[in-house]
This record gives sequence, structure tokens and C-alpha cells, in this order.
Amino acid sequence: MELTFHLAAFDGPLDLLLHLIEKNKVNIYDIPIAMITDQYMEYINAADEEDLDVISEFLVMAATLLDIKARMLLPQEKEQEEEEDDPRAELVRRLVEYRIAKEAAGDLREREESAGQVLYRDVPVPGEIAEFQEPVDIQELIGDLTLQKLHAVFEDVMRRRAEKIDPVRSKFGKIVREKVSMADGAAAVKRHLRGRKEVTFRELLEEHESRQQLIVTFLVVLELIRRGYVTARQEETCGEIEIQVIKDPETAGFGEDNDGQ
Repeated sequence: MELTFHLAAFDGPLDLLLHLIEKNKVNIYDIPIAMITDQYMEYINAADEEDLDVISEFLVMAATLLDIKARMLLPQEKEQEEEEDDPRAELVRRLVEYRIAKEAAGDLREREESAGQVLYRDVPVPGEIAEFQEPVDIQELIGDLTLQKLHAVFEDVMRRRAEKIDPVRSKFGKIVREKVSMADGAAAVKRHLRGRKEVTFRELLEEHESRQQLIVTFLVVLELIRRGYVTARQEETCGEIEIQVIKDPETAGFGEDNDGQ
């Protein structure tokens, strides 16, 4: 029967390495890298794990182990052996730090479980003690506090509060969104064009003050031009824009699929 390992049983590649070191009872500061690498690769090859995020961490460590193994198997001269650092040094440092953290986490877990098994009995308090209220001496509590001192404190608090107010933004009014519909804008334009053959675009805009109303008026004029109710012309650059009425705008509907003809 084939034995399948689930890598999820280990908290990570360092956890698996630490398991192999403890299983083989080897010195963590003198890891037999060839043997540990071979056993690590056996776990990886036999693993049944579909989570790419999990398996990728173990594959990165496998590549690191193979790199260390290759560097240690390469023949080196005696002078190079004395000068170069041990390829396992960084891995050993990480393993030692992980083991310390793991042991600390295990100790905390044991303390948590132990504390969860401790129960305390409520101590009954006699009624006369529970209802007792220590008398308060008002004069002693107030001491040398006077109305003048309270007033000084109040003025200091109000002064600090005033200093925090932005002198510019505090004068801003509340911004209220003005609801202007195309139907309302069209009614105003139609009312202005009623009985007239020509009007300037400036005259249409001067009836309104808010930006929303100006925008709606501009859109209404464009829609009337598109439907052929009015035309617009400008005789010279930066001159007045003349709006000429071709068809009665009263028959133009807004907010409908057709133009109301």
C-alpha cells in the first residue's frame, strides 16, 4: 500500500526540516545535508497536496537544500575551505530561530490550556458590606476650588477650542445638492422662447444663477438643436450666439423616447 504524506501536517518547510533533524537525532549545527536533502525530497515527491501556495514554499526550500548540497559536494582547495563560510550557516540560523519560536509557542499553548482548567469560586459578600457607601465630605472634595477657578478653566477650554477652528473653512456654508431635471430646464427654455423667433444664448443663461441650472439649460438647447427645433449661429469669434426658432419648442417633449410631435 502506497504511503502518502500530506504537507499540511507541517507548518512549513522549516517545520519539516526540524522534524527530519529530530527524527535522525543529528546535531542541528552540523546537519548532514546530503542525507537530510534526500529525505526531504522523498517527502516532497510523495506529498499529496493540491494547494500551490503550500507546495511552492516546500519547493523553494528543496531548491535551497539542493544548492547547499551541490556546493558542499564540489571539491575545494584547503585555502578556500578556510576562507569560505559554511553553506549551511544561514539555514542553521533560520532553523534555530524557528525552533525557539516553536518551543515558545508550545509553552504559551500549554499555559493557555492550563489556565482554562482553573475555576474560581465566587466569594459571598455580606449584604451590609455590599450596600455600604463611604461617606463623602463635600468640603474636603472641593477643597480650595472656587467659581473663579472654574470660570478660568472654562475660558481656557473655550480658547483652546477656538484655536482649533479653521478661520477659512469655518465660514463655508453647507453644500446642498440642487436637484434640477431636464423637464424643469426645458420648461424654462420653452417659456423664454414662447412667441419669439430669435434670442441670444446669453439671455437664456442670465435667467439662472446656479451652475446646475446653467448646465441643464445648455443641455436643453443642444437637444432642441439636435431635434431641429432651433438653430444656433455665431457671426464672429467670441460674438453673441444667436438661437433661432424653427419649430414651436412647446411640442418638444423631454424625458420621452420621441420628441412629442
